[in-house]
Amino acid sequence: SFAILHAAIYDAVVSITRDAPAYVFSVNAPSGARPDAAAAQAGHDTLVALYPKWKAALDQQLASELTAVPDGAGKQQGIQVGQAVAARLIAIRANDGSAATPPPFVPGNQPGNYQLTPPKFVAPVFTNWGNVTPFVLNNGAQFRPGPPPAVTSQAYAQALNEVKSLGQNTSTTRTPEQTVIGKFWAGPIWNTWNEIAENAALAHHTNLETTARLFSVLNLSFADSVITFYDAKYHYQLWRPVTAIREANTAGNPAIVGDPTWTPLVVTALDPDYPAAHAVISADAATVLAAVFGNKDQIRATSDVLPGVVASYTSYSDVATEAGLSRIYAGNHTRIAVDAGDTLGNNVAQFVISDLGV
Repeated sequence: SFAILHAAIYDAVVSITRDAPAYVFSVNAPSGARPDAAAAQAGHDTLVALYPKWKAALDQQLASELTAVPDGAGKQQGIQVGQAVAARLIAIRANDGSAATPPPFVPGNQPGNYQLTPPKFVAPVFTNWGNVTPFVLNNGAQFRPGPPPAVTSQAYAQALNEVKSLGQNTSTTRTPEQTVIGKFWAGPIWNTWNEIAENAALAHHTNLETTARLFSVLNLSFADSVITFYDAKYHYQLWRPVTAIREANTAGNPAIVGDPTWTPLVVTALDPDYPAAHAVISADAATVLAAVFGNKDQIRATSDVLPGVVASYTSYSDVATEAGLSRIYAGNHTRIAVDAGDTLGNNVAQFVISDLGV
């Protein structure tokens, strides 16, 4: 949704400014058309198409935004550009596979195979998402990471034992700061990064076209990253740390000692371990934002999980590193999954940037 929204806004704006190529569709707009009106209309129309039950509220929001645009031919021309671009973007994504019903998930029966996780042991989510048509990439497997180490390996034991120690809900080795970090980043990761991007755009006083391009590249990159990490997650189907620790005695690895009552700090997300989604999205976002503003910046972030807590950073890479490590402190991922996620997110972002520019 974010990708379609911001791609439509960007294509509507550059259809008028003509300062950069469109993501996918450009309208032959009159020179006097208002790009602000086009952006408002494109955003409205895509959201109404995606969330029709919100139409009344979205109509009110559009009316408010258009009030700020001077009346006249340019305003109406901008509205028409926004309408045309939004309709085209929605049509292009109509058969992208995102609405497909996946077959029931059947867990494997070998040590290391993903199993349903506590506390509710419900089926995993988005099992088919790796097959969704990407927005920019060639396919979901384009940057698929290599396989994780075998669960019988020393490398896997080392990574799992780290999570066992730092990620337990009653851990005595995790510092108070690490506990806050583990909880701070436990919400929807793309929301936090969009907030960071919004703050950066405001602080740097970016104009309409630059802002539209930033959010288009960022969210198109996010959308393709989600496709790629679900492709990898369900290709490898590696069990989560909570399963690995509770059933470690079945793994055939003497360097791992099982604990059938081990519980993570944060409830485990409903999908396999490898790669770590937070690491993918965060590396992706840091790469895009650094390309636009430079890596060093004054950055602040808030948390959906810890209201009132504000975190400050001096580089986008530092934010991404902390967000990735948070999943170890939360007990949700091994460092192996985090490292693979870092590489995957960076690869996706670099590809999208090279294709669309920033």
